[in-house]
Amino acid sequence: MTESSTTRSQRQDSEEVSARYEQGINFLLGRINYERRPDLASGPQSFRLGRMQSLLHRIGDPQNDLSCVHIAGSKGKGSTATMVAQILETAGLKVGLFTSPHAHRFEERFTVNGLLPSEEDFNSIIEQLQRVTAEMDLEASGGPTFFELATAAGWLHFKKQQVDLAVIEVGLGGRLDSTNICHPLVSIITSISKDHTRLLGGTEALIAREKAGIIKHQIPVISGVLHPEAAAVIHEVADSQASPILQLGRELKTTASPPDHNSELILPGWSFDFEHGETSFKDLQLSMPGEHQTRNAALAVAAVMSLKDQGIHVSESQLREGLLSARIPLRVELINRKPVLIIDAAHNPASIQALCETLKPVPARRKICLFASSRDKDCEELLRSLDYLFDEFILTAYQENPRAIPIDDLEAIAQRILTTPFSTSPSPTSALQQAFNSVSPQDLICATGSFFLAAEIGKAWKLAEHP
Repeated sequence: MTESSTTRSQRQDSEEVSARYEQGINFLLGRINYERRPDLASGPQSFRLGRMQSLLHRIGDPQNDLSCVHIAGSKGKGSTATMVAQILETAGLKVGLFTSPHAHRFEERFTVNGLLPSEEDFNSIIEQLQRVTAEMDLEASGGPTFFELATAAGWLHFKKQQVDLAVIEVGLGGRLDSTNICHPLVSIITSISKDHTRLLGGTEALIAREKAGIIKHQIPVISGVLHPEAAAVIHEVADSQASPILQLGRELKTTASPPDHNSELILPGWSFDFEHGETSFKDLQLSMPGEHQTRNAALAVAAVMSLKDQGIHVSESQLREGLLSARIPLRVELINRKPVLIIDAAHNPASIQALCETLKPVPARRKICLFASSRDKDCEELLRSLDYLFDEFILTAYQENPRAIPIDDLEAIAQRILTTPFSTSPSPTSALQQAFNSVSPQDLICATGSFFLAAEIGKAWKLAEHP
């Protein structure tokens, strides 16, 4: 049967779109990328809001036409952003969600009501950014970085899709982050702990000051920061900006209830009561597992409630449905049941501790950890926190990002830290296979230590043949 001219034309159009898509991805990957190579950043001076302002101005300042919720924090910001977006979507709004990094496709960074942009929409946005980048590359200040282009792409897509509101997760820090050129209706700072200390500072107070840089004049702030010195900095900056602040544990009161681990669910979500002034909700249910998610959810609830003053109303039933339906990939994500296989993007001591607390009550004959991390992380502290929970470790190095700590270096650290048996494997795929060769259906395997490891294990699992 011969191919019709119409079918041939459609196939050629599709191939052209795919070819342009690959060209756009290659363009982005060719830019300076501090996500992949944080060592390229010499310090805060590497991040220039002036360059981002110039980029946005050249594409029409799309951020000026959009309302947003802006979220920073050492951990929990991605989960909180997802919860806010899901609640508002459940309430009938068209919601843009900007997060980073991505697990598999670049477009995961900017979705609208959970949907990725089409390849054609992506091509149109990136080709516009390519033209502007070519101009900026010739100037003394230099052209935009990978993340600056990603942020601009998100704003362009959200404006084209005419979203009612965008939920924007900070990439790194806050004060000098490229997302910080925006006009939020409310700002959220989820938590402060030590991470990216070379770029943000070596103490919680210094890190808090960087993240408090997202606070805008007279714009409400929701804070989940519990570290005393860090919380004091957040309040100081909020006061200096005349910004009203609601603090978890003070104005925002919560009582968390653990799940029933006798249920059929392997990783059931927690529930919690929420109270702020005359507003209270009992038994709010979550699907995301872990007690720490009740704190993130409380911040999301407070933020959504604060939007009433902006004419955005969410009913109690919509709030409950949105929280229960909110899920996020690579955060204690269950991808197999027998044996249990979990992938988690925890990569700093606070998030690793939250993971351990979540997995501790999960019954298993043995618990095996697949572990890889980045050169700029405190691997000693991460392994020390994991050591008590797991019966065995398989150390590896992720392959698709140059930040991975070499296996030999990781093995040397493990010899000093781990009290349980460990082995090594050259790649996440081989580590996964090695684990499955030795487990029973009653065991638990968890891949953690890096977003990039969790993403590669998830990809390997999808490509593998399962019995």
